[in-house]
Amino acid sequence: MSCRELEVLIIGGTGEMGQWFAPFFNRNGFNVTVWGKSQRVDIAEKMGVRFAMDLDSAVARSDIVIISVPINITEKMIAETAPKMKSGSLLMDFTSLKVKPLEAMLSHAPPGVEVIGTHPMFGPSVSSLHGQIIILTPPTKRCRKWHPFIRSVFEENGAHIEIVDAGEHDLMVSVIQGLTHFAYIAIGTTFMQIDFDVARSRRFMSPVYEIMVDFVGRILDQNPYLYAMIQMENPEVLRVHEAFIEQCRHISDIVRRHDMEDFTQNMKAAATHFGDTSSAMRRSDKLINSKISEFDKIIDSLGKEKGFLHLYSNITHVGIVKKVTPREIILLRGKKEIKLKIENIRLLTDNELLEWKKENLQHFRRDISVLIPPGADPDIINTVISGIEGIIATNIIDTYTGLEDTDLLSVAYRITIQGDLDPGKVQNNIRELLEGLGCKLRS
Repeated sequence: MSCRELEVLIIGGTGEMGQWFAPFFNRNGFNVTVWGKSQRVDIAEKMGVRFAMDLDSAVARSDIVIISVPINITEKMIAETAPKMKSGSLLMDFTSLKVKPLEAMLSHAPPGVEVIGTHPMFGPSVSSLHGQIIILTPPTKRCRKWHPFIRSVFEENGAHIEIVDAGEHDLMVSVIQGLTHFAYIAIGTTFMQIDFDVARSRRFMSPVYEIMVDFVGRILDQNPYLYAMIQMENPEVLRVHEAFIEQCRHISDIVRRHDMEDFTQNMKAAATHFGDTSSAMRRSDKLINSKISEFDKIIDSLGKEKGFLHLYSNITHVGIVKKVTPREIILLRGKKEIKLKIENIRLLTDNELLEWKKENLQHFRRDISVLIPPGADPDIINTVISGIEGIIATNIIDTYTGLEDTDLLSVAYRITIQGDLDPGKVQNNIRELLEGLGCKLRS
């Protein structure tokens, strides 16, 4: 089956996940069409895909139809879409629940249409599928042709596929998403309830606290309607809430009683049930140490020229690192000071900074003509010149024989010098190198 022959329609394709997967399928050779209730044709044009002006016609001609709409309207959209699909096609959904959407697809799709429940376990901020998990809930008798193909498309792009029953999926995500989001949102609302100054608390934070607070902020920064639906549409979530609240009350009661023995026994029992706490400790140490290591690298850059990529504006700031605090850095660019919050930036590697300079600075160009020694190769000399620090590019622009009073080959090299360096100094270094190789400089 060739991707280039297949028509893919993403209903909800102008939403966040749709905007992630439309370019993904497009890059993999599919003919992609998107549709969204907001009629944002401009988004489709920006992604380089078609917008379905006639949704029914697009559904009827598509080989794969993907439903990527809010959870609370997924079943309705499936009911409206599935009966219009052609025989031999595939219907998928990208929602975080699987039992009800899968039931709807099996109920409304014609017998000749295959179905696969799909849950990408990542958000639209990831850059690629490498290392990401995608859960598939394929019903045995309704996805024999399409299941191996779809799985291979995802796996060839680096995804890890988990095949589970729809009921097991919803039970698992009631904790993975339902409990996790619930706990973080509750911490956030607790901060509000006790009028806790989160920004000020960062002055006293430990690495574990910083990571926790950042995850709370990450959840609170998301679409609240999406998170409300994750909590409210999965019937398994309420049972998990009740158990969590009961345990909060139980542990709080132990603390009130100052019962040290009961507290330690509860913690030990939870650790035993958790299982491999040692591996969890190592993984969390790795996360904490990576944050510490990143900060140490910034500290080591004091007084040096460095580049920092702002993660949200995508602007690169280059300058001398003048000051570093746990919250921000100050860059000196000429006489101008630039303040950057550490959580918003990434330190560029030396190679990344060099590439940025190559693309963004206005460079100097110099031509140097020499007579090269007998038997010397002009291309090899060109390669040697290109290895000098500060050289952006070199190339041979002229070779000539027959000069008066010499039978040596004359070669003219055009050299591009990095725009923030002294071109005269670099040119002198090149001249010295050429003379050291036995070349004679021509005036």
